[in-house]
Order: sequence, then C-alpha cells, then structure tokens
Amino acid sequence: MSVFVQLAGFGVIALLVGATLLRAMARAGQGATADGSDRAMRVYRDQLSEVERDVARGILAEAEAERLRLEISRRILDLDRDAGARRVGGPAPRAMRRVAFGVISLSVLGSGVLYLNVGAPDAPDMPLVQRFAEAEDIRRNRARQAELEARVAEAFPEPEDFEGRAELEPMVAQLRAALAERPLDVTGHSLLAQNEARLGNFSAAIAAQEQVIALKANDATAEDFAYLLDLMIIGAGGFVSPEAEAVIEAVLQRDATNGVALYYTGRMYAQTGRPDMTFRVWRRLHDVSPGDAPWMPEIRASLPELARISGEPRYQLPPRPAPEGARAPAEIDLDAAEAMSAEDRAAMIAGMVDGLMVRLGNDGGTAEEWAQLIRALGVLGREDEAQAILQEARTVFAARAEDLAQINAAAEAADIRTPSP
Repeated sequence: MSVFVQLAGFGVIALLVGATLLRAMARAGQGATADGSDRAMRVYRDQLSEVERDVARGILAEAEAERLRLEISRRILDLDRDAGARRVGGPAPRAMRRVAFGVISLSVLGSGVLYLNVGAPDAPDMPLVQRFAEAEDIRRNRARQAELEARVAEAFPEPEDFEGRAELEPMVAQLRAALAERPLDVTGHSLLAQNEARLGNFSAAIAAQEQVIALKANDATAEDFAYLLDLMIIGAGGFVSPEAEAVIEAVLQRDATNGVALYYTGRMYAQTGRPDMTFRVWRRLHDVSPGDAPWMPEIRASLPELARISGEPRYQLPPRPAPEGARAPAEIDLDAAEAMSAEDRAAMIAGMVDGLMVRLGNDGGTAEEWAQLIRALGVLGREDEAQAILQEARTVFAARAEDLAQINAAAEAADIRTPSP
C-alpha cells in the first residue's frame, strides 16, 4: 500500500470525525428549548398512575391513596397556574460554539501533522505469521550465555558486600584448592557452587554445578539441572540464553511440571516476542504450583494482561491455589482427637475449620478445600457461615464446571442451601 493511499485514508477518517463533531455542535446551536413545566406535569401524572397501581395491588390503603391523590392534584393545579414556568436548555452561546469549532479544526489538523511526524505511514502491515517469524529470528540470534555474563560483570564490577563475606572468602578458596586435588568429589563441587553463588561469582558457580551434573551422569536429577538453570539466568542478568534454554529442556525431560523450568520458559518467550506462548506456559504453571510458590505473585499479576494480548479476553484468573503442605479438616489427627474430651475435641475441630476459613479467604485454595470447609461448617451446625461460604465458592468457581459441581455436591451432602433471592 502506497504512502499516498494511507495518507488519503487517514484524511478521510479525520474529515468524517470532524464532520460528525461539527454536526453535533450545529444541533447544539439550533436545538429547541424544553419547557420545564411539561416535564414536571409528566412526573405528576406518572405519580398518579403509580398510586392507582399500588391500590390495585393492595400495597396502598385507600385512605392513604386519597391523601396522595389530593396532594398530587394540588401540585398540578399550582403548576398550571404558574404562567412563568422555567425553561431549560436552549441554544449554546455563539462564543462557545466558535471556540468549539476552533478546537475541532485544530484537533483534526494537529492529528494529521502528528501522524506525519511521529507515525509511520509507509510501514507495511505485519501479518501474524511474519510476527512469529521475526520472534523466532530474535530467539535464534539472542546473546549467548558468556556474552550476557560479561555484560553483567561489566555493569557490576564490585562484588556485593554482606555480613560474613570476609570469613566466607578464605573458606571458599580452601574448598577450591581441595577440589583441585579431589576432582571427583560431588559433594564438594555442590558446596562450591552454592558458596560461589553467595559470593556473586556466578560464572564459577555455574562451572561447579556443571561439574556436579557431569559427575552424577545419569543420576543427575531435575533439581540438579534446575539449580544450574537458576544460576545461569541470574548470572545473565535475568535473560534466558540459548544455553539456558537447553538446560530448560533437560529439566522438563526429567520433570514436565518443574516450576523453575516452566517459569523461565515463560520468561524466554516474553523476551523473544511471543507473549502468547508465555500465557500458555504460565497458565499451566499456575495450575501445577502451590499458592506460596515464589513466582506466583508475578504470574497472577501477568496472566490477565497476557490473556488479552493472546486473544483470550474471556480468560478468568482462577483462585490462588493452597500453599504447599496446607492441612484441611479431613487431615485431623484422629488418634489425638479420640484421646480428648468432647469439649476439647470440638474446640480443636472448630479451630482448624476457622483456620481453613481464614486461609481460603486470604490466599484462596482448591475446590476440594472449599468443599471440605462447607461440609465441616454443616457438621458443626454453623449454617449461616456455610451458606456464605457456599455463595462465595460458587462465585469463585463459576467458570469451572467441574469444580463448581464438587462445591454443589458438598453443599447438598451437608444440606446447605443458599437463601432464595
């Protein structure tokens, strides 16, 4: 498409917008006035009709209705006698219309000048396939790990100081010397990787962790590779290099739900122009992560916007999962409960239920936990609270049919029903 055609299209749109605004302004100057008495009369007549409807429905007693009819009729008569009823509306002042005309004209002309200076009228359309191809090109040609580490070292030449650094440095030096004599010491290399990272020597920490993986060979775990991945990305200033991407693949081959690898996969796609892929990966990561995972705040804050960019405007952020190791009412220590008195046992159960209620309210949880809470409240006879929790749970899981069915089944089992509206 030529620049001339694009500019012509912009001009047509600008003129149409300007013409619409000018037409509205002209109507403002020619509009007829509205009689305030006519409006008031319509209101009074509507009030009379409403009184008659209330009498017919039995809502209003005849005596009260007669009093209202007399009062409304009095006001109608007063209004009718008022020959100087106020008039509202009227044409806009001429000076105001001139100012509005000037503003509209300047806006249309100014937008054209701004487009010519800041816009890109000669830029071609970019189909989705081309965008994906460019993103793939960015991904293939991004900086390597060594280059990124060099940039970070140049930007932060002084190591970070912290309490205990002076004592740690000679110990790490001794460990390096010892490993030079015992190169097959897996535990020693693992300790060296951790302490080099504490000192901010990430290149050395990466090398030590790579040695750990090499010595373990086929016994290297997903956690071993995930720790290497962490070190590489921190050492690269947060960027996912091609070498780090290869480590991601090694992690996911061993554990397809590893949170560290899924999180950095999403960041890699975001850095290379594929937010749609970031949305897919982080959406899955949200489903397999506990609520207190370190990446949970970031991905929960990002998913709605990523969904919008990815063309999924109907996406609803699910409730925050329960923290790792959270206990539910069904996990009560039954042996301990049996040894208690009836009052102590009831107090313990009530305390656990209250704790679960607070946690679900603050952090969210799974549908199973909400269902357990509803059943527990029903057993304890706290029906009002159970009804409130049921309503909240139905709101939280409204877009998830399977979870909603679990909530409703729990409510039915506990004989809990929300009050009719």
